[in-house]
Amino acid sequence: MIIRQGFFGSLPDFDVQASQDMITPIRAASPKNLPPPCFRKFPVMFVKCGFMWYTGKRFWIGEEEIMMSDYIISCCSTADLEKEHFEKRDIHYICFHFELDGKQYRDDLGQSIPFDEFYRRMQEGASTRTSQINVEEFREYFEPFLKAGKDILHVTLSSGISGVFNSAKLAADELMEQYPDRKIYVVDSLGASSGYGLIMDKMADLRDEGKTLEEAHQWLEENKLKLHHWFFSTDLTFYIRGGRISKTAGTVGMVLNICPLLNMDNEGRLIPRQKIRTKKKVIQEITEKMKEHAQNGTDYSGKCYISQSACYEDAKKVADLVEEAFPKLSGKVVINNIGTTIGSHTGPGTVALFFWGDARKD
Repeated sequence: MIIRQGFFGSLPDFDVQASQDMITPIRAASPKNLPPPCFRKFPVMFVKCGFMWYTGKRFWIGEEEIMMSDYIISCCSTADLEKEHFEKRDIHYICFHFELDGKQYRDDLGQSIPFDEFYRRMQEGASTRTSQINVEEFREYFEPFLKAGKDILHVTLSSGISGVFNSAKLAADELMEQYPDRKIYVVDSLGASSGYGLIMDKMADLRDEGKTLEEAHQWLEENKLKLHHWFFSTDLTFYIRGGRISKTAGTVGMVLNICPLLNMDNEGRLIPRQKIRTKKKVIQEITEKMKEHAQNGTDYSGKCYISQSACYEDAKKVADLVEEAFPKLSGKVVINNIGTTIGSHTGPGTVALFFWGDARKD
């Protein structure tokens, strides 16, 4: 039986106030050498019968020790999920940085500056720059978990578009010398935005199912390329500015109302795949890509996420088509905002579609 620490919060911060609907009494008839009984806050689902004891690091029912999950899952803020989603799933994150007209901000999921304001200012001509998390920041972020006796599974933004994987790995290697009894796995997601977020959601599922750190890490390395990322944009201004599309091609594209369809390849790079004329046609085509690649085709029963940059109505049209074409989806399509780090490069007008499918091969 496994109890995950994340359901409770940090052990020293347990609420010892008795609440009839939220706590279970820990009785006095404890095994030898255990401390006196107390009251602690638990989700009711974990305690159905018997006597339970808390030792400070271990839990017992009768004479049986209950093992707690001894690792946390972690990512960068560029996984582009809502703050509440990260908190609900107990997914830890560290923030990238960006500049807007020379002022520095943390990419903190829209807390420092609302997304609509960020994209409005970009449309008005504000300049943007981004910076990845450095080695020292990762050290300061990782170390408290290690001090608390926790191992770490940290998943980074794709190495195909950022050097953050190397920074995280260097910090982890340094800390492993200082904490030889702990483990840190740093994994390159080869993904971005809410596709990267969908990977993290799966990691939370595996942890909650009781998978060990090693099992979760192995599953991720074997399956991460099955997470598909498809993008289109109706505004090429910032793709031209960032050099992803040449100025000549971009100018012609805007005149002809061309919307490029892109995806992430097996090295986590953003690759243009098709030039499609009109927004209506590219919305239809991105849905066709999901039909082509999703696990079990239109019988796909996994989750589907979309992220968008100041073009919610376009994203909603994609979501409606997906929900119509895939009736067995796990829940409704979730629409998130493209965060300020990735949005600094795409600008407004980008819609991205994410789902589990066949392995990316190029």
